[in-house]
Amino acid sequence: MKCLISIVLFFALNTSFASTIIVGKDKVITSLKQAIKIAKTGDTILLNAGTYKEGNIIVDKSIHLIGVNTPILDGESKNEILTLTGKNIFISGIHFANAGYSSMNDFAGLKIIDATNILIEKNIFSNTSFAIHIANSMHCTIRNNSIKGTNKSEHSSGNGIHLWKCSRMLIENNMLQGHRDGIYLEFVSHSTIRKNWSEKNIRYGLHFMFSSDNSYLSNTFRNNGAGVAVMYSKKVIMLNNHFEQNWGASAYGILLKDITDSRIQYNTFFKNTIAIHMEGSSRIQIEKNIFKENGWGIKVQSSCDENNFRFNNFYGNSFDLATNGSMMLNYFSSNYWDKYEGYDINKDGTGDIPYHPVSMYSMIVEQNPHALLLMRSFTISLLDKAEKAIPGLTPANLVDNQPMMKPNKL
Repeated sequence: MKCLISIVLFFALNTSFASTIIVGKDKVITSLKQAIKIAKTGDTILLNAGTYKEGNIIVDKSIHLIGVNTPILDGESKNEILTLTGKNIFISGIHFANAGYSSMNDFAGLKIIDATNILIEKNIFSNTSFAIHIANSMHCTIRNNSIKGTNKSEHSSGNGIHLWKCSRMLIENNMLQGHRDGIYLEFVSHSTIRKNWSEKNIRYGLHFMFSSDNSYLSNTFRNNGAGVAVMYSKKVIMLNNHFEQNWGASAYGILLKDITDSRIQYNTFFKNTIAIHMEGSSRIQIEKNIFKENGWGIKVQSSCDENNFRFNNFYGNSFDLATNGSMMLNYFSSNYWDKYEGYDINKDGTGDIPYHPVSMYSMIVEQNPHALLLMRSFTISLLDKAEKAIPGLTPANLVDNQPMMKPNKL
């Protein structure tokens, strides 16, 4: 009992003695480094408007750093700007500008290392190679930040939000553009990425590898080199995301490579070169998504198996489905295909004849991409009609036995 009372008194005293340190060009304390040096656990530093060029500033105490009228921490294009380590640190209202670049070291506007319970919100990042770089940390929240890179080449740019070897992270409601990858995760688990807007990034809007047990919810990935790359992971949940206008020779809404036991549901794929490209992936539930006006709706390589495609809607895609093999070990049911020309005599809402969504022309293009020059020609239309009448080249077992006559209600 005495021990418990002592602990309560300790925290009460620490709270009561917490102070606020004001930093500004016209204040007693004019340097952020000086303020951090004298700060105690639980203190708040108010950084007034102005431009501060203090090199790499290190925070290793449990403090709050709050910008007043958006002060600028300027790395002068040669320094890392702010480094956090420890626990219980809060950073808000700061403009991080002009971080340095190094091909050997991942300089960042804000770097977080070996940290727990960090909150980074309502900050601005401009002209930083890596904007936020987090390593070996857990229970961190990155939200409501504006992150804008300079759209340099892939090799000379860093990522907007970069996480390595982290867990229990929340990346929420950030605006990201102009980096190599908008959000990058490697060896990250049990984390949530939601309501972010990632666009005009050189490579991917979101890129993650070896990162299992994560959820990606209500994000928008628009006009990136490619939308999302999902590699070497399992138990991935992707719900209510928008993949829009990711165009290019190697552009996807989602690239799935060696992914297992995952869910992709209630997403919208609009005007991407390839909405979903799948390689070596198994046991994925792809349900209740909208595929609209893409080059290819779905490309399923023959290395994929036991994936379920159900209750999806396909509108206006050049090719709804393509594959590179004759064997198909995946399951298609109750999808709406706008190219379906069947009938529904018993009026139960499903077509009375199965639908084969892979056209002969898509098989030819898969083997010879230059054949795209013949798209929408009379010859190709004639060949596809003949293939439907007497199938010979398309996989006979790639079939939706219950195609929907009307779009699924999602």
